[in-house]
Amino acid sequence: MKLVTAILRPEILDKVREALCDVDIPGMTVTEVKGFGKQKGHTEQYRGTEFTVEFVHKVKLEIAISTKNLDLVINVISDIARSGQKGDGKIFVSDIEKVVRIRTGETNQDAL
Repeated sequence: MKLVTAILRPEILDKVREALCDVDIPGMTVTEVKGFGKQKGHTEQYRGTEFTVEFVHKVKLEIAISTKNLDLVINVISDIARSGQKGDGKIFVSDIEKVVRIRTGETNQDAL
């Protein structure tokens, strides 16, 4: 089992969600986050005053999946989220040691 964590631009989230649902990956957790990478934020103007935005708004998408779906999920997210511009995001993959569905007590693959 794997945990796919993707940091994405907020405006792309709905397209990624729809594409994942289209390939039968319906469950995910989304969190609004702020951070920066190589771009180190950016400057904006508001009412004639320039200011620096040090933390960029992003969304964090977390998906627990079976290992057999890993490449599919990575490809779907990458294809939809790739604009070729800085700030497109990152995808991280971690191993999941154990999963428990609280309601039924099912574990591991049955709990996904």
